[in-house]
Amino acid sequence: MESHSQSQSNSIQDIFESSLNLEDTHYKEGYDEGYSHGLLAGKEEARQVGLKTGFEVGEELGFYRGCVDVWNSAIRIDPTAFSTRVQKSIKQMEELIEKYPRLDPEDESVEEIMDSLRLKFRVIRAGLGVKLEYDGREDMLKWTLACCKVYISESRNKAALESIEHAAKLFPQAPIVNKFEDATYNRVGYTLVSSLTPKPSLDSCPLKSAVLAMVKSAFEAIDLEAHCGSHPRLGVVDHICFHPLEHASLNQAAGIAKSLAADVGSSLQVPTFLYGAANEQGRTLDSIRRELGYFKPNYGHQWTGGPKSELLPMKPDEGPAQVTRAKGVVVIGATQWVDNYNVPVLSTDIAAVRKIAKKVSGRGGGLSSVQTMALAHGDDVIEVACNLLEPSKVGGERVQQEVERLAEEEGIAVGKGYFTDFSQEKIIESYLKLSSQL
Repeated sequence: MESHSQSQSNSIQDIFESSLNLEDTHYKEGYDEGYSHGLLAGKEEARQVGLKTGFEVGEELGFYRGCVDVWNSAIRIDPTAFSTRVQKSIKQMEELIEKYPRLDPEDESVEEIMDSLRLKFRVIRAGLGVKLEYDGREDMLKWTLACCKVYISESRNKAALESIEHAAKLFPQAPIVNKFEDATYNRVGYTLVSSLTPKPSLDSCPLKSAVLAMVKSAFEAIDLEAHCGSHPRLGVVDHICFHPLEHASLNQAAGIAKSLAADVGSSLQVPTFLYGAANEQGRTLDSIRRELGYFKPNYGHQWTGGPKSELLPMKPDEGPAQVTRAKGVVVIGATQWVDNYNVPVLSTDIAAVRKIAKKVSGRGGGLSSVQTMALAHGDDVIEVACNLLEPSKVGGERVQQEVERLAEEEGIAVGKGYFTDFSQEKIIESYLKLSSQL
């Protein structure tokens, strides 16, 4: 009886074990079949993705190679066709193309090199002033950028500058990409850049917000009546100019300038003048400055204190008609790109250097699109300070040559000139690097 019960129990156990084994067997067979099918399907999908990605990369590399070849052909025909900076960037782009590991797509440097290529392409394109597109990566290349240069009448009060810069940092989407200080002139220039949306709201424009915050901080920290320097100025915030960069239009830059001027005039109650594309009549910066007495020093070769009269000789575009001596006025404009280039002349003869400056300028019959001033810069140097309104046509090198030629006629030595800001290409490059870190 016990033997029969034990046999029956073993049979039931065998049935359960067989069922369990059968389940394991089916599971294993199903897994193996699914794995094999997935492996085949995955290989095919990976092959298709690899072919697509490889084609896209090859197409993009080919586009850049074609651009470099065309640019190099233009340089061989006319070595002066492009600026030295642009030619250097073209050479660097060519080196990046050659460096790309075409036969080793798993190389860790692939993405870094491609990102550098895209950046260099944007820099060259901006330097040439062309709207060249690579349609395959339109989302990566089509940036809309604008730039603002803010000139403030102070460089010696470090606490004031720190306060101004802190105000700007509250708007990281519009970073300061360059700062140029000159203690002798007692003046500082800031360059900010920001991307613009296709239909920007001026009330939420990071570039405008950052600049307005800087202006407010400057008025709180600086008293124009206590200011002294050898560079002319009309106010604590002497000059603000907006420039369109990548894909932005001059009208967009002008819209930001006008909106900022309205805020400065109404909320800060400071007389504000508009020029360039921001002014309905297209009034120029130098015409406003001449009418307001900008070019006339009031203490030897220095500009000291605030305006002597609260009455203005012309009506501002925004803000009150009367000026406060502690703040002065603000001039805001929008133009295409302008370079600033200063040439040190080793002389104390201001009359002789003014004569040279006038002959260099377009106004004096010299180089077209060049505006100049002769400004004392220390005890034994007078600078020919230049605005290059069309730097792609008349650049710093040409100005340097002309100043040297005219100074030689007067028997005066000349030092090497310098730009007070980065080039347009360098500014774009700096902004893109900063924005990639946000």
